[in-house]
Amino acid sequence: MRYLLLVFLLANVTRPVAAQPIGAVTAQFASAPNYDESRVGDYSLPDPLRLSTGQQITTAVAWENGPRASVLELFSQHVYGQMPGPPAGLHTTVMRVDSAVLGGRAIRKFVRIWFGEGEQVPYMDVMLYLPNTKDRVPVFVTLNYGNHTVSPDSTIPLPASSTASGNKSDLVRGSFARRWPMDQLIDAGVGLATANYADIEPDRPAGWQTGIRTRLATTLGLLPQQWGAIGAWAWGMSRIADYLETDPGVDAQRLMVQGHSRLGKAALWAGANDRRFALVISNSSGEGGAALARRNYGETIGLMTKQFPYWFIDRYATYAVHPADLPVDQHELLALVAPRGLYVASAQDDNWADQRGEYLSLRAAAPVWRLYGQPASLGTMPGIDQPIRSGKLGYHIRTGKHDVTPYDWTQYLVHARTIGLLE
Repeated sequence: MRYLLLVFLLANVTRPVAAQPIGAVTAQFASAPNYDESRVGDYSLPDPLRLSTGQQITTAVAWENGPRASVLELFSQHVYGQMPGPPAGLHTTVMRVDSAVLGGRAIRKFVRIWFGEGEQVPYMDVMLYLPNTKDRVPVFVTLNYGNHTVSPDSTIPLPASSTASGNKSDLVRGSFARRWPMDQLIDAGVGLATANYADIEPDRPAGWQTGIRTRLATTLGLLPQQWGAIGAWAWGMSRIADYLETDPGVDAQRLMVQGHSRLGKAALWAGANDRRFALVISNSSGEGGAALARRNYGETIGLMTKQFPYWFIDRYATYAVHPADLPVDQHELLALVAPRGLYVASAQDDNWADQRGEYLSLRAAAPVWRLYGQPASLGTMPGIDQPIRSGKLGYHIRTGKHDVTPYDWTQYLVHARTIGLLE
């Protein structure tokens, strides 16, 4: 069986992809953003359900027994890099418990996750809010720019690690509180586990030198160049899940991973690799996230890898001018979440993230959910502030800019409840 799987993977890692006849606009993928739909050009998407032999995948069992692993490996080899498991010796320390926050409606824990044996190893500080109940509750897993930025509460410790980007807003308490509506989540009976993504790797070109890709290279058995920062941040989300499986107040069968922008890319990659996440949420994740790479609209591989090459492995940048040569596209990343819940969100004024490309990617991934006998018919792109859902899939494009708003969270909660993750 292992031999047959290896043969299958080798055959599909080099599968051919249809050419993309977009003529003179091709060079724009690496130079300037296009915001004109008439200049997007023609493109063909790889079919996740068709093997290199031409054989069509028609059952969930057939998808699980081969193509899924092949697609995951292609993303590892060409986009995000390898994804290691937890380090030996990983352990946690509950640093503090606040038994009555948010007017007594919630408890808050500060948990340090040590990435190895002892206390001389890298760590991540997780802040966990749980409704004040005896029941096990579902929990959203997210990353932030510093736990102190999630709330203006002066009792939240300042980060011991460097800030994510060096922006002044990273130093201000509550500067991003609008992105985490804690009252709304607690009132819905949901917990939130969040940590500073700089604890994993600072978000700057030299961040890998002090992040886990260097400090844990020997422990994890990977060189820094074998995975990118997005892979590292996704890995950190899974380490939060490791802890949550041990917390008596958490229902580990109802973990939901959410991310915005670059962290939306990380959330998708985490969800593709870690099936403990029952719902995966991408908020304006754009290029390298939910949006199709073959669409010449907004941010492209070329534009992104010029500014943020460290997010990905070096090989990804080689597709800057000819993204059709990339053997996968982002709809296949979304397909790796099947048959679990998936929600993709866009914003009306966020053309850079290619809202239509995010929606078309979700629609192109839907056939994989249908293999599992689930409804997955998304029709045409919906209007502004008109969410659509089909089975475990959901999408909306809301009024406003590149951000996370209470409207977004309301839709996430509705979708979680619709697919049975909330009571």
